[in-house]
Amino acid sequence: MSDYMVQESSGPLAVRYRKIVMWIHWITAILVVMQVIIGFTFHDMPRGPDRAFVFAWHKTWGALILLLALIRLAVRLMNPPPPYPSDQPQWKRFVAVWSHRLFYILLIALPLTGLIAVSDGAKDGLVQLQLGLAIPAVPGVSEDMGEASGEVHEVLVWTTLGLLGLHVLAALYNQFIDRGPIAGRMWPFRQTRGV
Repeated sequence: MSDYMVQESSGPLAVRYRKIVMWIHWITAILVVMQVIIGFTFHDMPRGPDRAFVFAWHKTWGALILLLALIRLAVRLMNPPPPYPSDQPQWKRFVAVWSHRLFYILLIALPLTGLIAVSDGAKDGLVQLQLGLAIPAVPGVSEDMGEASGEVHEVLVWTTLGLLGLHVLAALYNQFIDRGPIAGRMWPFRQTRGV
């Protein structure tokens, strides 16, 4: 079975993502960066009302990221991304395609593991968020299961940070060192040359 994203080519020039996809990309990026800051902030705080307040924002942003990731996945399924330019070797296409797919998995798995981690302490079957919002807790989560999910959540955070760092470095490399058309698929980069 071939993977069209790896096999197909847009020719010498990069075809840009649709505007809605670029908007979702950058909104997601901003939310993830904010979530990381909030997560590391509350993690190091002593237990108490201040930590609970920041933690509630962490849960709120997590719910928003999950919702946005599901919207993003639906948009992607309805609007498949354009193939890569022909100057990209297949191994680079393969790495790019699968790193993007891993991002989707992480953007869904992170909020879900976080939700499982806090579900054992949910009152009335709801996890309280900020702004008076609440989401359903995952039923039947034991304290041990919640702790295990919290540990998985932390591993996924570090995995996401590593992948995010590679993603940013690849974009910068493609725009400023390789100077090929690939980075021109996403705003704010512009196409610099064709093959």
